[in-house]
Amino acid sequence: MPCERKPMRYGHSEGHTEVCFDDSGKFIVTCGNDGDVRIWEGLDDDDPKFITVGEKAYSLALKNNKLVTASSNNTVQIHTFPDGDPDGILTRFTTNATHVTFNSSGSRVAAGSSDFMVKVVEVSDSSQQKTLRGHEAPVLSVTFDPKDDFLASASCDGNVVVWNIKEQSQLISWPLLQKTNDVSNAKSLCRLAWQPGTAKFLAVPVESKVQLYERGSWDHVSTLSDDLLTQLVNVVAWSPCGQFLAAGSVGGSLNVWEVSSKLCVERQKHEKGFTVCGLAWHPSGSQIAYTDTEGCLGLLDGLRTSTSNSTNTASKQATVTKPAKDYDALFDDDDDDRVMDEGQSDTNSPVKKPITGDDDDDDDFLMPATGRVRSRAILDDENSLDTGSLKLGQEKFGDDDDTAVASCPLPRWCPCKAFQPGSTPAHLTHRFMMWNSVGIVRDYNDEQDNAIDVEFHDTAVHHAMHLTNTLGHTMADLSQEAVLLACPGTDELASKLQCLHFSSWDTNKEWMVDLPQGEDVRALCLGQGWAAVATSALMIRVFSIGGVQREIFSLPGKVVCMVAHGEQLLIVYHRAPGFDGEQALGVQLLQFGRRKRQLIHGEPLPLSHRSYLSWLGFTAEGTPCYVDSEGAVRMLNRSVGNTWTPVCNTRETCKSKSDSYWVVGIHENPQQLRCIPCKGSRYPPTLPRPAVAILPFKLPLCQTSTEKGQMEEQYCRSLLFSNHFSFLSSSGYEIDEEAQSQSQKDQQELLMKMFALLFILHVFFQLSCKLEREFRCVELAELMTQKVVTLAIRYASRSRRMDLAQRLSVNPFAKEAVSPVKTNLMPITKGGRANPFKVLGSGKPTSASGQPRVTNILDNMTTSRKSFPLSGPAGKQNKNPVLKPLAPRPKTKTQSTLLQMSGTKASNKKTQQNTQPAADTQKQPEAPPPASPADNTENKRPKTGFQFWLEENRKSITADNPDLEETDVIKEAMGRFRKLSAEDRLSWTERAKTGDAADLKKRKRAEGGAEGAETEKGQAEADENSAKKKKSLDPSSKLSAFAFNKK
Repeated sequence: MPCERKPMRYGHSEGHTEVCFDDSGKFIVTCGNDGDVRIWEGLDDDDPKFITVGEKAYSLALKNNKLVTASSNNTVQIHTFPDGDPDGILTRFTTNATHVTFNSSGSRVAAGSSDFMVKVVEVSDSSQQKTLRGHEAPVLSVTFDPKDDFLASASCDGNVVVWNIKEQSQLISWPLLQKTNDVSNAKSLCRLAWQPGTAKFLAVPVESKVQLYERGSWDHVSTLSDDLLTQLVNVVAWSPCGQFLAAGSVGGSLNVWEVSSKLCVERQKHEKGFTVCGLAWHPSGSQIAYTDTEGCLGLLDGLRTSTSNSTNTASKQATVTKPAKDYDALFDDDDDDRVMDEGQSDTNSPVKKPITGDDDDDDDFLMPATGRVRSRAILDDENSLDTGSLKLGQEKFGDDDDTAVASCPLPRWCPCKAFQPGSTPAHLTHRFMMWNSVGIVRDYNDEQDNAIDVEFHDTAVHHAMHLTNTLGHTMADLSQEAVLLACPGTDELASKLQCLHFSSWDTNKEWMVDLPQGEDVRALCLGQGWAAVATSALMIRVFSIGGVQREIFSLPGKVVCMVAHGEQLLIVYHRAPGFDGEQALGVQLLQFGRRKRQLIHGEPLPLSHRSYLSWLGFTAEGTPCYVDSEGAVRMLNRSVGNTWTPVCNTRETCKSKSDSYWVVGIHENPQQLRCIPCKGSRYPPTLPRPAVAILPFKLPLCQTSTEKGQMEEQYCRSLLFSNHFSFLSSSGYEIDEEAQSQSQKDQQELLMKMFALLFILHVFFQLSCKLEREFRCVELAELMTQKVVTLAIRYASRSRRMDLAQRLSVNPFAKEAVSPVKTNLMPITKGGRANPFKVLGSGKPTSASGQPRVTNILDNMTTSRKSFPLSGPAGKQNKNPVLKPLAPRPKTKTQSTLLQMSGTKASNKKTQQNTQPAADTQKQPEAPPPASPADNTENKRPKTGFQFWLEENRKSITADNPDLEETDVIKEAMGRFRKLSAEDRLSWTERAKTGDAADLKKRKRAEGGAEGAETEKGQAEADENSAKKKKSLDPSSKLSAFAFNKK
């Protein structure tokens, strides 16, 4: 196929340039880095028409007199052709679009973007769009299936993906390309092309070859190559007849193959060797227009693409130049790509006929002979591979040097590769080698420079450093003492470990160690005064910070990740093969102190379903924690046998499925999850420097939308995040004065948190008591301290829950929480009556009944409140007794209440008199006079109008909503009560006041009668029967009312 290469001419400014022909072939259309679209009537056109579409134009497509362009303003625009009038915007992206293309009919446009998304838009109605998500890096190219069923795309994440357009799902993914972080850094644009007409093959440029994949089965059936083609193939394009394929390479080579025979029928070279970035066939198939990265336009003219002529020409050339037995030398040497040759029946007939409509007996390569194996690479049928596992293996675990992830079916184990926490993938030219609480280590590996920059968050630790990366370090860790670097080994050089001990007082602050030949560093970390390295030989090597080898021990499996904090070393490794997409990881936690010990002995590491480990580390306080790929953050719970508790899920705060958070640190005090939001990716770019966001913690407890659930979540989280205090104190760390001062400050903060927690528990108790859940009250009381249990008993007695108060007083936890009863108690009557609940030295009560004393806790209620005044806040009414803590009561009220209860029981049972001598009681001081009526109203709080209304309407509410809990009933009642008119609510309030006034008058009359009875028998106080007579009834005591009601 001899052709003429026309001299190139200037088209656009230096940069990426693309080219295409119009449907008639009359015009050549180009776009370039200057933002213009130029319309050429021929290569010799010195005055082309131009259309300005933006600051830069990245791609264009032309069909049915519609010109679509991707410009730098993040839009895909449409113009009329050849007039160039704007016809609207088809779609927008969050960043610039990288490639656009039409389908075969011109009704749809596909566009790929640097925000990792692919969109399919209807030209007639741009509102009808379909978005294809799944790439993890900018999209390089897109191409439509000629039958409009599928779409193929290539991305910087290294994958070529085939999509089902209707279902917006991935059919298959091939990890064929070199990974990079941006289109500008990609080694190849990987412009895909689907065979026109029959749509049988998808052409994919892979390195210096072009691989063909069969539509439907998606098998790799052939590879087109040329011995003279050594550079990466950048773009490919099919001829209009579908029998020839042209390719342009990075080195400027232009090749044309006849696909049926795999012969390279044309070879041309760019006149200056520049990269070919654009390629288009003329509709007649006689010309190929191409552009380069310098903005120039070229043309190959005189191509003959007739099927018969080209086949005969190729046959004659093969016959003359090579003998029949050497015919195979014209083809690719790869055995896996020899599928096209296996169908031929006569090796002496090198020329194969193209398949025709009904010729089933033809020996074409598309129809292999019966009984012949097509290829060793495609022995399995299409049902033996699971596309979900392909996606899982590639997207989550990356490429593996030893195992082809693309051939991994679902039951096969895809191990997680070793990684360094706080680092981004190593294939990126600009990446983070480490980001932790100390600083940031960046790696720059491009054509201009290969260096490492170390930046400290606190410049007082050390100044920033710039290191030349001559050894090619790929791993790093940073602490307040040193920087640790490691590089993999090669055939000639061993893997090296380099440490920059900048905190050393010595002048030589650097040391380096060569690992044994064949042993590579897989993970490394820095502790306090030591460094650890995990190697490919399943060993952990521990060095001192100065370079002395200290420890060496073996791991049960391949290491996945390793981190250190202080004297702790946390290792995660593969403990067993995983199945069904799961990872079977084990974890070990060791402590290197004066007494070395292993805290966690290889227990399984829990992960979310079909997820993998994405981050591992310690909190700033030294608690191990980790994050999986589903966003679940788990923390070690030392108080429950070293179990792992989920404390947060970053996915809940992501706005899109493609968004994620890149964790850089965790703090327990204050409770902060420090991470970097990543829009449409799993890791952040190095420039500009990303901003750190703070996420709150939230334990996944049940019913956290309710007030009860929120309080329970706060309580459990407070307990979990305070475990590190006990661990640090039990470890016996030697600290200086500054550290000790900080520790005391932390302890004070913990005490304040516990004080707030006690208040929350008290509110829990109030809420449960109000809802008549007394068993739950007892459970909550088990979590309370001495003072709060006393308040709980007091609140229960005031809320007329005497049985609950009794249960709280006799519970074992209550006896332990309250101080023991004293033997000498104060008398509580004017006449010197002894306390009927006095405990003798033997610990037994003096009551003749012999019954066990169950009210001893009530005696102690007064002793714990001696410091409270008799007036003041105690006389004020609390409008909200459910949510606010109760005010303390005067000492004499409780004592008189106890006397009335005991006296009543003694009167009914005819118990014996108190045997304590009167001389002892006369020595005791007299009790203060009774409190004023204002103080006595403390326990009798007036009912509100809402409470009156609820008492009368509760049955109707429960009848309408029988499934409601008590809290929901109250909420429903409050809602209904608010709907009443203002007059109705006021009337209920008046009724509440009237009812309280009537009760008060009754109590006053009862009080007056009791005082009269006491006056008549004042002379009989010294009589032994005076114990049966009662003092004036305290109108505020609910215990007293309870005692009288028992008569």
